[in-house]
Amino acid sequence: MIIALAQFNPIVGDVTGNAARTIEWMERAAEEGTDLIVFPELSVVGYSPHDLLDNTAFIDAVESAVRHIHAHVPEGMGAIIGAPMRNPDPVGKKLLNAALLLEAGQPVQMTAKMLLPTYDVYDEYRYFEPAERQEPLLFKGVRLGVHICEDMWNLEEYATYHMYDRNPVAELVKQGVDLLINLSASPYAHNRHDVRTGIITILCKRHGVPFLMINQVGANTELIFDGDSRVHAADGTLAACAPSFEEALIYWDTQAPESCRVPQHDRIADLHDALVLGIREYVDKTAVFDDVVIGLSGGIDSAVTAALAVEALGPNRVSGITMPSVHSSEGSVSDSEALARNLGIAFHELPIRAAVDAFENILKPLFAGTPFGIAEENIQARSRGVLLMAIANKFSRMVLTTGNKSELAMGYATLYGDMSGGLAVLADVFKMDVYALAHHINGRAASERIPSSTIEKPPSAELRPDQKDEDSLPPYPVLDDILRRYIEERQDEEVISAATGHDRSFIRSILDAVDRNEYKRKQAPPGLRVSVKGFGSGRRMPIVVRVNRAAIEQMMNELNEEAQA
Repeated sequence: MIIALAQFNPIVGDVTGNAARTIEWMERAAEEGTDLIVFPELSVVGYSPHDLLDNTAFIDAVESAVRHIHAHVPEGMGAIIGAPMRNPDPVGKKLLNAALLLEAGQPVQMTAKMLLPTYDVYDEYRYFEPAERQEPLLFKGVRLGVHICEDMWNLEEYATYHMYDRNPVAELVKQGVDLLINLSASPYAHNRHDVRTGIITILCKRHGVPFLMINQVGANTELIFDGDSRVHAADGTLAACAPSFEEALIYWDTQAPESCRVPQHDRIADLHDALVLGIREYVDKTAVFDDVVIGLSGGIDSAVTAALAVEALGPNRVSGITMPSVHSSEGSVSDSEALARNLGIAFHELPIRAAVDAFENILKPLFAGTPFGIAEENIQARSRGVLLMAIANKFSRMVLTTGNKSELAMGYATLYGDMSGGLAVLADVFKMDVYALAHHINGRAASERIPSSTIEKPPSAELRPDQKDEDSLPPYPVLDDILRRYIEERQDEEVISAATGHDRSFIRSILDAVDRNEYKRKQAPPGLRVSVKGFGSGRRMPIVVRVNRAAIEQMMNELNEEAQA
C-alpha cells in the first residue's frame, strides 16, 4: 500500500477553499498511484476555529464541504481528513473533533479525538465531546489505528503528572492494528521536533507497529505550525519525513520501506524560519494589509524585525521609518539607513523633536514644578507611535512592533508608543536570542544585512541622555535565564534562586515586575508564539491580582518555626 501524507496549510474558516485544495491534493496523489492520503487534524477548517464552532451555519458548511470532498475522492483511493462533526449523542458537547475515512461509493468511517487538551493555547473541551471509545478503521484489509494529536502524548516518559486516565494508542493496539496514524495540529515550539521523535520512537518500540504522523503547517494568528510530518518503521527508525515550515506531499510504500536521513535541527535556524512563516501567514491570511511598516531605531530589535519581514514578504512590501529625537545617537539614524540599504527597503527619516516640543508645551501647565521623568521620556515613544500609525492609515500598511520577550516581561515598553501595531514579531523571543537571530541572518546571507555596529552597540531606548538598558534592567544574559525559568519552566522563586545562585530578594524583584506588568501585555498586539509558554492566549494571568512573595515567605518561615518548636 502506498500512503501519502499531505502536510497541508489550511486557512481557518475557509471551508470552501480548504475543500478545493484537499481535492487538488487527492488528485495529485492519485496520479502517483496512491492508495490512501492522510490530512492533518481539522484540515477542513484549520486549527483552531475557536468560536466559529458555535455557529450553526458554519457547521452546516463544514458538513457540506465534507460531502463535497467525499464525492471527489478518486476511484480506488481512500482519504482521511479532519473536521468538526456533530455529536450524534444528545448528551454532551455538540461536536466531535473527528477523523473521517472517505472512499468513493462507500459510507464514511469516523473516529474522534479522545484526549482534549485544555492547557496553554488549547481549549478543546470548550467545544468538543471526548470520544468514549476508538476502534480501528478498515481500509483494503488493513486495520488503521487512527487517532488525533493529543491522543499520542499521554506517556509517562513525557509527563510529570497524568492529565488523562486513558491511553488511546494502547487501547487501539489491543484491538489489533497494522498501522498507527496520527492526525495533528501541533504548534511549533523550541525542541518540539525532538519531543515528537522521542514519543513516536517509544510507541513504535513498545507496540511493534509503524507510526505515521501528519501535522499541519502554516500559521494562524499567534500559532505557527512547523509540519515535521513523518513515518517511523515498527522499530522506531525514521522511514519518511517532510521538510519543516512548508507544504509537502510525501509518500511511503508499506511493502518497500526505506530509511530517511534524520533531519538536522538547529534551534536558532528553526526559530528564524518559524518567525518568517508567522509574519508571512499573518499578513497574507488576514488579507487586510498588503505591506508593513517598521520603526527603525538603529537597535537590534527593529533590525531583526525588519530583516525577518523582508524574508517573509520581500523588500517591496516593507518600509522603514527612523524617527530621531534630541536624545538619539548619531548611529540611530546612520545604522537605520545602512540597514534599509542592505535590505533594499524604502526608508524615511521623520524627526520627532517638533512633536515632542509641542506635547511638552501643551502639558507645561500641568507638569510645571515636576522633574523630568518617565512621563516625558514616553512622550517620545508615543510621538513615534502616532507617526507610524498615521503612515499605516494613510498607505494601508500594518505596523510591526519590535519589542522582545525580555522587555515585555519586565514592562520595559511604552503603551501606545513602541507597543502600537498589528503584530508583535519578537514578543516570544528573549533578548539574547534576538542577537543570535541577527548573527544567523547575516551568516545565512553570507553578508552584513544587519550592520555590525547595530549588533555591537549597547542596547538603549535612547529616551534620555546616555541611557542604557542596564540602567533599568539586569544584564540580559542574567535576566533571560531568570525569565525563562519563571515564565516557560514555571519555576518558583526559591527554585530559581537555588539554581542561579542569585539572592531571593533579587529574584523576587524580577518576578514581581513580570506580574505587575500584565496590564501592559494585555494591551499588546498578537505575538508569534515560538516557545512552550508565550505571552498571549497560552498564559492567562489576572490583571487585578496581588501576590506578596515576601509576606508569603515570612508566613511559611513562621509556620516552619512553629512546627519545629
